Amino acid sequence: MNTPASMANPIHRTRLAMWRRQHAWCLRDSLRQLARRPLGSALTIAVMGLALALPLAFLLLLVNVQHLATALGNSQSVNVFLKTDVTADGAAKLADSLRARADVAAVTLRTPQQGLAELAAIQGFGAAVQSLPDNPLPFALLVEPGTGTSRVQVESLVAAVRALPQVDLVQDNGAWRARLDALVGLGRTVAVILAVLLAAAAVLVIGNTVRLDIRSRANEIAVQQLVGASAAFVRRPYLYEGAWYGLAAGVVAVLLVLLLEAVLAAPVRDLVTSYAGRLHFGGLSWVTLVIALAIAVALGWLGAWIASSRQLARLRP
Repeated sequence: MNTPASMANPIHRTRLAMWRRQHAWCLRDSLRQLARRPLGSALTIAVMGLALALPLAFLLLLVNVQHLATALGNSQSVNVFLKTDVTADGAAKLADSLRARADVAAVTLRTPQQGLAELAAIQGFGAAVQSLPDNPLPFALLVEPGTGTSRVQVESLVAAVRALPQVDLVQDNGAWRARLDALVGLGRTVAVILAVLLAAAAVLVIGNTVRLDIRSRANEIAVQQLVGASAAFVRRPYLYEGAWYGLAAGVVAVLLVLLLEAVLAAPVRDLVTSYAGRLHFGGLSWVTLVIALAIAVALGWLGAWIASSRQLARLRP
């Protein structure tokens, strides 16, 4: 005699098999619908792919701007140039006094000879340096603010150092870095706004395409509803259709970004060479590209769900 538990397993397996067959049929049907109108499907995919490629290209630009900022100076270091009459002992004493400050992490003393050697190493300056009768460079101090020092505290440190009688010039490297960080932050905000607007446009494109498809198949849908098909069953092929649109558009967007990286490879290589390899430029990671594909599929599904829900509600007998 069969027990309730033994009867439940075959029923569960039957329902699971039926669910899998339904989804497989919807998957094939949605692909057939895309293949029935190749030109229209290609145009929809191209428009959505371009819309998704724009924020990815902007993100690529921001990533490489951050790499540029890191290569050219990631700290808030302060260059202090002393007057030419300051001796080595005077420069060493000044460096010791600055190291004693609570807002200073380290102070590096650079002699005029070191400065001249660095200048001679720069391409195009070697001959000019050799023609100098004597060394015109003063002692210099590289002051590194303490970890966690705010921008306001660094500005206070710069003002205090600038007021010292031995100091001739103070160059605050953190000032341009702060401006660059603000610019990158603005770029991120613009990228987010652009991505949201283009994502909404992609949803509308997919929604309009699915809406037109539902209207063209109104008689078929009416027959399905008359024989008792559920709303979820009728809607499912269109959800798969939107997901297919999203996946194809995501692939187009990723390919466009990879093509952009390939086009920029040669100019970037020349720029890196001119900076003796100190610059580092790179493309978007594969994780980012996979996430972009997933977002594209989700946008396609969302557009199809919105359109199909409204249209099927109107066609319900």
